[in-house]
Amino acid sequence: MFYAAGPVRHAGGRIQLLYVIEPENQFWEGVRQVQLEEQTNKARALFRLFRRELNNKGFDGVVTEEVIRHGKKAEEILKQIDEDEDVSVLMLGASTEPTGPGPLVGTFTGGAIPIPVSIVPGDSAVEDINAPA
Repeated sequence: MFYAAGPVRHAGGRIQLLYVIEPENQFWEGVRQVQLEEQTNKARALFRLFRRELNNKGFDGVVTEEVIRHGKKAEEILKQIDEDEDVSVLMLGASTEPTGPGPLVGTFTGGAIPIPVSIVPGDSAVEDINAPA
């Protein structure tokens, strides 16, 4: 998020924060609705946290847009890119786990995506990210 905020702060634009609620195998609609509400509340709480972190690190002028979608993560990311022509770069944070950079990094570095993909190391310090900006 901070890696994206640097160029946005200097050149304008916005950061679009996307939270995808993945489907769960739930047979009862009432239980599913409760789960969707809980996940939506979690997404909104994360958005507030991210906004607070941006403000605390000096990025209070950076505009953010919050988007919540339902479906499989990779599919919904591609749909969002397809539906919003203003999305120009996909920023992904790489996992620090020894098993690899994460499933989304693997999915979107294969080539079949219409915009550039930027991978940010998961162990990057804010100071390191902010320095080139």
